[in-house]
Amino acid sequence: MRERIKLFDVFLFVMTLIIAIVFFFPIYFNLMSAFKSNPEIMRDAIAFPEGMYVESFKYLLTETEYPRAMLNSAILTIVSIILMVVIIPMGAYAIGRTDNRWTNGIFIYFLFGMMIPFQVYMVPLFKELNMIGLFGTLAGPIVVYIAGSVGFGVLLYTSFLKGVPKEIEEAASIDGCSKLRTFWNIVFPLLAPCTATMVVLQGLGIWNDFLMPMLVLPSGQAKTIIVEIFYYVGEFASRWDMIFAGTTMSLVPVLIAFVSLQKYFIKGVSDGAIKG
Repeated sequence: MRERIKLFDVFLFVMTLIIAIVFFFPIYFNLMSAFKSNPEIMRDAIAFPEGMYVESFKYLLTETEYPRAMLNSAILTIVSIILMVVIIPMGAYAIGRTDNRWTNGIFIYFLFGMMIPFQVYMVPLFKELNMIGLFGTLAGPIVVYIAGSVGFGVLLYTSFLKGVPKEIEEAASIDGCSKLRTFWNIVFPLLAPCTATMVVLQGLGIWNDFLMPMLVLPSGQAKTIIVEIFYYVGEFASRWDMIFAGTTMSLVPVLIAFVSLQKYFIKGVSDGAIKG
């Protein structure tokens, strides 16, 4: 029996190691290629760089629209996340703390929205953005990102709210707190792990989004990081040094955010799964 357990542990370790290598290899490939010239990448893509070639980074930051694209990506991500964190928890709180057919119907309506692929309503959505004057502006993607995150956000927050005792809110009500003050001063701080999960998952999706900025933002101007990097992919030739340098710089804010919120993110996912 012990031998079987040991063999199973060895099997798990080997499988974990293989999965770790598979996931790590693209990061290794990207970092190694970012400090190579284009001919060096074409000659041997996976080898260590012969020297610290940083001309690609300098060129992107001084001779292209990459800094503006990075600013656009930051604006889209930060503004969208702030508005999500303000709007969605209040909606989830109203649904989670009101048990009647109307709120249950609204909750199911939001869940149905998660099941519809973006490609199904993409063309009507762009026409609607054009009709209301949001097509070609940063406000357009922000509105779409917030609307698209409502279903997932409400599901996440309502699941987490099940673990928040109602007695806390009743005590605050007795002390004279309004519903709004009770939520923001007492309930919302308890939802910090859930909020961190929301910030990481939605923020990562917005930061790495390609389709929405590519189609909505005006042509001929700086768009977002991913779209700017895409311009270096050609039909007959590609500037791989620029692509990998741009990708490496785009990873830095994501890694900082994930490392900062990792503890709360893991807690939010595990607690939400258990309480849901």
